[in-house]
Amino acid sequence: MRVNRRLVLLLLAPALLCAQRRGERTEEDRKRIEWIMENYTKHEFQIPMRDGVRLFTSVYAPKDKSARHPILMMRTPYSVAPYVIDNYRARLGPGSTELFMREKFIFVYQDVRGRNRSEGTFVHVRPFAPAKKAANEVDEASDTYDTIEWLLKNVPNHNGRVGMYGISYPGFYAAMGALSLHPALKATSPQAPVIDWFVGDDFRHNGVLFLTHAFNFLGFFGLAKPEENWSQAPFNMPTPDGYTFHLQTGALGNYDEKHLKGRIAFWKELLENDTYSEFWKARTSLPYYRNITAAMMTVGGWFDAEDVYGPLKLYESAEKLSPNANNILVEGPWSHGGWSGRDGSRLGNARFGSNTSVFFQEKVEFPFFLQHLKDKGDAKLPEAYVFETGRNEWHTMAAWPPREAKRRTLYFHAGGKLDWSAPAERGEAFDEYLSDPNKPVPFTPYITNRMDYNYMTDDQRFAAARPDVLVWQTEPLESDVRIAGPLKAVLHVSTTGTDADFVVKLVDVFPGDTPDNEPNPENVRMGGYQMLLRGEPFRGKFRRSFEKPEPFTPGKVEKIEFEMPDIFHTFRRGHRIMVQVQSSWYPLTDRNPQKFMPIHKATAADFQKAVHRVYRSAEAASSLAVMTLE
Repeated sequence: MRVNRRLVLLLLAPALLCAQRRGERTEEDRKRIEWIMENYTKHEFQIPMRDGVRLFTSVYAPKDKSARHPILMMRTPYSVAPYVIDNYRARLGPGSTELFMREKFIFVYQDVRGRNRSEGTFVHVRPFAPAKKAANEVDEASDTYDTIEWLLKNVPNHNGRVGMYGISYPGFYAAMGALSLHPALKATSPQAPVIDWFVGDDFRHNGVLFLTHAFNFLGFFGLAKPEENWSQAPFNMPTPDGYTFHLQTGALGNYDEKHLKGRIAFWKELLENDTYSEFWKARTSLPYYRNITAAMMTVGGWFDAEDVYGPLKLYESAEKLSPNANNILVEGPWSHGGWSGRDGSRLGNARFGSNTSVFFQEKVEFPFFLQHLKDKGDAKLPEAYVFETGRNEWHTMAAWPPREAKRRTLYFHAGGKLDWSAPAERGEAFDEYLSDPNKPVPFTPYITNRMDYNYMTDDQRFAAARPDVLVWQTEPLESDVRIAGPLKAVLHVSTTGTDADFVVKLVDVFPGDTPDNEPNPENVRMGGYQMLLRGEPFRGKFRRSFEKPEPFTPGKVEKIEFEMPDIFHTFRRGHRIMVQVQSSWYPLTDRNPQKFMPIHKATAADFQKAVHRVYRSAEAASSLAVMTLE
């Protein structure tokens, strides 16, 4: 069970791992702890909220009283361990460097309500209440406000300024902090924040359940107070082969009976809320970022397997609703939380040419908080600090997407050809494939039982070779093609069933003479490598509305269009642009029975084969629209 716990923590909170793994500290950790104990004093408090609930809070205050220090806070559901005032964290502040703790801030770590040593009831992505009707009505914004008020009154030697940060779930709390509108909150940095769990973050993408991630995460985190009794964990994956494990588990209705044993309340809520119901709508904060007062730096990774959607949409919302706010976006070539680590030079087989993580920590994150909390530094950060993969370059931009980007469309043609010209062919021009939910397309070419972060840049040759995956590609490019902004898939489809999923993938095909990476212990051949850049599923029954799904009429041509998260990538001269379309991506996503019904109620008998067609005629031109730079 110890191993299982460690895997979950690695998956969800890499920046907090050292603090959570007491007893496994390195010599480097021990030396750093000694330094922290010499320079900081740790305090622990139970801070009362307006409804009387008390939240456990650790405060590390500099012993240096020659100057007043700002407060830098992280609120988390993942534990502020280690507990007890004589037991210190191995690192203070964001990232893997020691910049923040040597600069001297008052570091605050808080268990959110209902988690770990805080009182109250935990609610997943607790809805924001914009108009609180009662004096004791609470949400995460009010808990942030009440915490700041208490800290300002009870922690000495502060300078009256507060900053917040956090990655993933803590990123959600940093985003909610901006909605507190507390006048002392001067800067917040939501990093990989959860923004919408139905449309694009974590558990569902366009209504499709991200099965592996949801099952692995909730199987641990969904327990009530698991940190108090690790033996509560209801399930230990019995095999590294997740594909076989999930296929043998069968329909979604079997998971609770076979594995979770009724102990994960949110698993049931996740399955039963299979449309964009009020349950999900209440959990998105996007409509509320109006007139925010704190400077906000939203951080995301182009290859974030969990929350690639959230940062882009949070930044976009704040830009529209608070046009005069100090609102900036940072996007790098990272997996989930990869910017907080020590090496941002690679992901899987993709190479980025430099240590992008340390660059961000030293040149972007640290200056942001110094500027707003200490009035240090005179270099104003740009509106957008974005990394261009392919060319492997950082860029500063006045807007994101760049204002000069132009919409262009890649069209599907006969013979697997892809180009910028609309098809001229008339009539029923299409490509088709047989989709069998009992033999779904894997999402990786290797064995894994988790949502391996590398899948976001994995080689797609294994998928392109399958008969149930359609492939279109350009000729080798005569010059670089730079894509910067969101993608839009437009599919004209029909099916012999009454429902279907469609996964659209944008792929960079390397030339055949591309040299292999060095070192290359797994002997991966980069000649002809098909690097995934963006892939998104869409559940066909939601083609007109996420709230009111509709069945397909077998054989009838229907239009599906949906936005895919942004990329900033250059397809280099000699490379090819490829688009793949398939109807399963297993077990990353759950299986569609290809029969119109609530999928969590499907039985084995409901899963049926179906023939899907993707049309590419002048009347029904399937395509992928992109934003290009000259």
